[in-house]
Parts: sequence; structure tokens; C-alpha cells
Amino acid sequence: MRPLLCCLVLGTLLGPCLACPSPCSCSTKKNGRLLAECAYKDLQEVPEGLSSNVTILTLSANRIGWLGQGSFAEVPEVQSLWLGYNQIGVVEPGAFALLVHLKNLDLSHNKITDFPWQDLRNLSGLQILKMNNNRLAGLSRDAFRSLKDLRSLWLNDNELTTLAEGTFDNLPSLSQLQIFNNPFNCSCKVFWLKKWTERTSVSITKGGSTLCVAPARLKGRAVTDIPDHHCVAPSVQLTYLSNLDNTVMYDGLTLTLHCSVAGSPPPEIRWKIQTSGRRVEINGPNVARDGNVKQSQEHFLVFKNGTMAIPNFSKEDEGTYTCLAVNDVGTRDVSVNVALAGSENPAEDLLRDDPHAGHFGGRSCYKGDEMDPAGVGEKLVIVYHMPRESKSGAGGALSQVPLGTLLLALGIVLCC
Repeated sequence: MRPLLCCLVLGTLLGPCLACPSPCSCSTKKNGRLLAECAYKDLQEVPEGLSSNVTILTLSANRIGWLGQGSFAEVPEVQSLWLGYNQIGVVEPGAFALLVHLKNLDLSHNKITDFPWQDLRNLSGLQILKMNNNRLAGLSRDAFRSLKDLRSLWLNDNELTTLAEGTFDNLPSLSQLQIFNNPFNCSCKVFWLKKWTERTSVSITKGGSTLCVAPARLKGRAVTDIPDHHCVAPSVQLTYLSNLDNTVMYDGLTLTLHCSVAGSPPPEIRWKIQTSGRRVEINGPNVARDGNVKQSQEHFLVFKNGTMAIPNFSKEDEGTYTCLAVNDVGTRDVSVNVALAGSENPAEDLLRDDPHAGHFGGRSCYKGDEMDPAGVGEKLVIVYHMPRESKSGAGGALSQVPLGTLLLALGIVLCC
């Protein structure tokens, strides 16, 4: 009885360590790792009853179609997880989040269209990730942000049409990348990939078959052969335009800024305005061809040609005006700080607002002038001189102020 009792006690102690579901076979490897072999068992879900200290779990070539949040709760120590050649179409958020010891993850040859990329944030030790032969149509730019040890990444044979710039920037250990056999739309949104492949030391397997499907003019060409002249980063330049004629300005000051842009494809023009009382963003023109304002920011009139007009410019409108040029290659911006001053002695205002103003000698910036990029100031000061004789009338309204009394100085514009 005593030997039998000892065996029962020993079995009780070892039982949890050797727990193995009936469809699987479990064994201990020479390196002490516990292997649970469950491949080719016609399984439709992850089996229950796995030992908590399993480090290698093979579930390849089954009929598993779904992975839930608790599918791998029993195997928190798993380091290698093989799930290739199943029918997985749904992966719930949290399915892999707690597998912090995972080094190898194979999800290839499944039907995954959407993946909870946030689950990878805790898997900093992951070294091999196989997602090839699925139905992935997109990746988050930060999908692999935390995978500092990732060496091999397989994304080939999916439905990726584009990749966000910087997708592979945070992978310092990456040595092998497979992205071939994806239907890339070789617009300028993937032009960065060409530049990245030219400077990276990562081996891009079968790079020649990483081909463009669209646009038609590039169909069949490698992504690495996108012509440089098709994709040019934006440049932007800011100039001042006056709505005044040569003699008279009527009823208040209208500040007009013109944003000139260049690039391929043609950049969109956006404006950002920061004053002491508000922040405004205008993405595109808000004035239609018929003159109607399409948006609620009627005070800032933005036209299709890149011109912004601010009628009745006042102290409340002082602040930073930024023009952004945006296309598929990148974004460039240029800003100018605008302040309003009024005096019968413009030179005094200039010197008071910025001691460097004297270097410009009170030079004016007239209609169509470009802001002097060689200037040392950081502010566009509008000096508004109102002669005594013009102060009469209801509410001190302006009348017939000579254009020569409107001075624009200290203009610093970064042309990018």
C-alpha cells in the first residue's frame, strides 16, 4: 500500500505539469521546455486542459476559425505558438496580449482581415512574426512599435495596397522582411518605401516581385522603381498682397496673405491660426466661386488659389498664421507672426516692437512683395498710421488713408 500511496502522491504533484488534452501529445524537450503537439487534429478551437508551463504549442493545420480573449489563458509561459494553416478569420482584442514571453508567432495561411495590433505592445521579446497569406488590407503605422527584438517579419501574400510611412522605423533588430505579392497602389503614399529600401540593411526577400498593381502607368513595375519625378515633397512660400489701390484704403484694414505651393502631386493648402483668444484650422478653401462662404469661419476668407483675406483686421486677430502644404510625400509649413500697431510715427512702433527693426530702415512691403527671408526679425508688424484729420466721423471711422502710411516690416518667412 505504501508504494502505491507514494505513486498517487507523486502523480498528484506531477499531474498539473504533465496535463495534456487528449487530442494532443505532450513531451519535455532536452532543453527542459514542454511541448504540446496538437497539429493535424481537426481541431475547431484551442483545446482546453493544457499545462500552464507549456512553452511550445503547435496548433498548425487544424480548422480553428476564431481566437478569443481567453484562448491562451492556460499557457501564459508559451514562447513559440504555431497557428499556421487554419481558418482563423476573427482575432479578438486581448487574444495575445498576456503572452509576454512569446518569441515566435505564426499566423500564416489563415483568413485574417483585421488584427488587434495593440496586442503586440506587450510582446517586446517577439523575434519572428508570420502574418503572410492572410487577407490583411491595412496596417497601423504603430503596429510594430514595441517589437525591439523582432528579426523576421512576413507580410507577403496579403491584400495590402499601401503602407504608412514609418511602419518599420522602430524595428532595430529587423533583418528579414517579406512584403511581396501584395496589390500595392504605387501612389506617392508608398514613395517613402522606395527610399527606405535604398538605405536599409534589411533583407527584403523577393524584392523584385513587390510590384505595383496601380496606377495603370506603373502596373507591373516594382515598388522600388517608382520614378522620382512623380513624387516631389511640397514647398511653400508666403507672400503679402494688399487689396488696396495706389491711393486710398477704405473702411478698415484687410490683411491678405498668399500661400504659394509646389510639389507632385499638387499639394493641398491648409491654414492654422493661433491668436490669444482662439485657435482656428481651415482645411481647404471656404469661399466658393460664387463668393459664398461655405464654412462658419467667415472672418478668415480662404480662396482656392491659396489666398487668405482677413477683413477689418484688428488687435484680436494678432497671432501666428501658418500655411501648410500637404501631399502624399509629406508636409511643409511656413508661419508668420502678425501684430498690429498704430501711431503717427511708424518708426517708433517698429523700434518698440522689435529692436532689430532698425536694420530694415523702415522699408515697406508693397503689393505682391515676398517676405524677406534674410530678415532677422520674427514678426510681421503692421504699422497702421492714422493721421489726425482722418479720426473724425462716426466712431472714428477711417477715410482716405494714403497707402504710404501702411508699412509692413520685420517679415521672416521660411520657404520650404
